[in-house]
Amino acid sequence: MTTSNGRRQPAPQVGSRTLARGLTALLAVVDSPDGMTVQRLAGELDVHRSIAYRILQTLRDFGFVTHGADGSYRPGALLAALSTSYLPALREIATPVMRRLADQAGCTVHLFVVEGEEAVSIEVVEPVTVLQHIAFRAGMRTPLDRGAAGYALLAAGPALPGEPEAVVEARRRGYATSSGEVESGAYAVAAPIANSHPAACLTLMSHRENQPSTAAPDVVRAAEEIGLAVLDS
Repeated sequence: MTTSNGRRQPAPQVGSRTLARGLTALLAVVDSPDGMTVQRLAGELDVHRSIAYRILQTLRDFGFVTHGADGSYRPGALLAALSTSYLPALREIATPVMRRLADQAGCTVHLFVVEGEEAVSIEVVEPVTVLQHIAFRAGMRTPLDRGAAGYALLAAGPALPGEPEAVVEARRRGYATSSGEVESGAYAVAAPIANSHPAACLTLMSHRENQPSTAAPDVVRAAEEIGLAVLDS
């Protein structure tokens, strides 16, 4: 199943359909900047409006979503509290370094970690002044065999038979690059962060074609700074 923004959802196992439906509804609310209505959610889940209403009310009762005066449901404050509980030490160390890099390069900077066969963005920092925003946001995923972040994360591990040439190149030079593999028209450069568990990397994304090659040394230095800080923490 896929939500309206293209986020892939796993097929529910036997006995977990109700939970899967509720989690899918929560992600649909999170992915709706203008709010999610009962009718629209019913359409996305392919269920009756009464079922969609009960799901949203349950999520509201637990604090995962809020119900606005306009009748729409939006993400609740509890989600912010939950997000800060994931790898708090790594994120606390990385965020100021990411902020400095983003402002210096004028580009969006992501912190990615490995989860299964995917690279997951867990933190995003945008420069103070930016004209073009990258659509790839925190929580979004990309396959490890696609894009600069995936290549950098694979390069942080041991060499494997049949791995993409981009991974071999990233391991050789200390960073990976990609063009339009994750987001159309976006260019990226990523460097692995040492001493991180799970494996992590710092990724700079831009709509400017020459940005990855120009910013690569800064991204590598920033990743090294984070890795040393993680080791000392």
